[in-house]
Amino acid sequence: MAVKIRLARMGRKKKPFYRIVVADSRAPRDGRFIEVLGNYDPKEEPSIVNIKEDRVMEWLSKGAEPTGTVSNLLKKKGLSVS
Repeated sequence: MAVKIRLARMGRKKKPFYRIVVADSRAPRDGRFIEVLGNYDPKEEPSIVNIKEDRVMEWLSKGAEPTGTVSNLLKKKGLSVS
């Protein structure tokens, strides 16, 4: 099972916000997930990113791969993504 840390879109039309979730790579974007690790609101100025850093590091140590956008958000928060 390939596990990804990725964004799941929430909110309504024209007002998106995203959950940062751990999900099986075969699951749909907004479908089943394993755990919510935080959220991201790009519409705020500056954009808001809340992350459970301890849980993210645990999932990364277990081999979960972040998507490109999530790895950029993690770098912005000061978490190292190898």
